[in-house]
Amino acid sequence: MKQSLLQEKYPVFHLELEKSETTFNNVDEIIAYLKQQIDEHKIASYIATFDHYAHTKALEEHSIADDILDAQNIIFCFGIALPNANVLAVRPRSIGVAETPTGFVINFMEAPMPVANQAMEHWVLSLRNKQVA
Repeated sequence: MKQSLLQEKYPVFHLELEKSETTFNNVDEIIAYLKQQIDEHKIASYIATFDHYAHTKALEEHSIADDILDAQNIIFCFGIALPNANVLAVRPRSIGVAETPTGFVINFMEAPMPVANQAMEHWVLSLRNKQVA
């Protein structure tokens, strides 16, 4: 898993996963797995799944990279406290899953909460669940 700055301001965790490295066959299966992880977490709460690919494709004027076959976001929250109204600006969380011809790209923006980052990183890395021969 790599960490980088997207557009020089957004701290993003990023994993490129080859199809040969996972038992998951498509974005829907990965989203279902991530939803299960969220549902089983003691403080995370599932909100929604957004089909970014379908939304963008349906727009009259749209642009989708040729190598993106599907793209969805799973949206959830780890909010255990509301110390002030400004924390709403950094919530909820989202993990993006895109399918390419050879694999999947999974990413999420760093949260200001270490517990959230640890959970998301664990969930994403656990997608690499197949031994490559």
